[in-house]
Amino acid sequence: MTSVSIKDLCLNFGTVQVLKNLNIDIDEGEFLVLLGPSGCGKSTLLNCIAGLLEVSDGQIFIKGNNVTWEEPKDRGIGMVFQSYALYPQMSVEGNLAFGLKNARVPKDDIARRIANAAEVLQIEPLLKRKPAQLSGGQRQRVAIGRALVRDVDVFLFDEPLSNLDAKLRAELRVEIKRLHHRLKNTMIYVTHDQIEALTLADRIAIMRSGIIQQLASPHEIYNRPVNLYVAGFMGSPGMNFLDGEIDDSGAFTFGGMQIPLDRYPFSTADRPRQAKFGIRPEHVVCGAAADAEPFSAEADIEVVEPMGADTLVWAVLDGREFRFRVDGQSELRSGEKIRVGFDPARASVFDATTELRL
Repeated sequence: MTSVSIKDLCLNFGTVQVLKNLNIDIDEGEFLVLLGPSGCGKSTLLNCIAGLLEVSDGQIFIKGNNVTWEEPKDRGIGMVFQSYALYPQMSVEGNLAFGLKNARVPKDDIARRIANAAEVLQIEPLLKRKPAQLSGGQRQRVAIGRALVRDVDVFLFDEPLSNLDAKLRAELRVEIKRLHHRLKNTMIYVTHDQIEALTLADRIAIMRSGIIQQLASPHEIYNRPVNLYVAGFMGSPGMNFLDGEIDDSGAFTFGGMQIPLDRYPFSTADRPRQAKFGIRPEHVVCGAAADAEPFSAEADIEVVEPMGADTLVWAVLDGREFRFRVDGQSELRSGEKIRVGFDPARASVFDATTELRL
């Protein structure tokens, strides 16, 4: 069953078109992440769903009801903002109860909802404290709790973890995933952090300039990016790209090297001449293991970045920058030569003109 449906949605600020004919159907209980760089339109789309911005064209349906022109309070949503937006003079309990009191919810019902939200978010000992007495993570839990007490079907998150330090962000990311598993509500989550997107989402919508580039599962987007933009955006470090062409034998050639594509799944009729070959750093092996791969070559190591569990190596392959990961205990040094290899079946090949995946 569809929980949220967006039909031909457009939003213009004057002559600037910010959202362009967006269409998304979000299933009941789905966790959808809107991912993209600053200015791509992801928060704008979330604000349109919430009713905080008037759309220029198109329609928004929530639980089958057309809410395009409904007030935010009448849409059946709970929203968590990037800033905690807590009332400093009120206790945690007061912050949680404030919206419910304004909506004239009975006192017994308010107490029940606050107790349930406090238990789910593990903030029961904090109910009498004021925001100034809370850590950043505790304040964000209270902000999430304020959305939970509304007892709605759809929750909207606008970069809720971006103000937290890395360790706390990782902890709360797990808590949000547990919360979704427990509540099974529809959740729409905006972030520019691809790790958050990959770990939280059932599906990811990658946006660029107000257009959804790809809408798919994290696994599909990571392994089969639909175009060059998605391939370059996902992954840290990014995918290695090699400019070259597909020759008459069906192999990809660049410089003086040739990569066989007989294991890469695409139609021979769709092969362009000029192409871009992409391989992720984690799909590259080095040393003796490289010779067992369908393609292997010598690379010159430029920079070695130890990261604990693994090490990122910046190298040069046939005059082009080439990155790969190795085990954190590997002892590689700048200036050394090393054999690298990979299986082209794990690669992504794009048309150099259209930038679409082949």
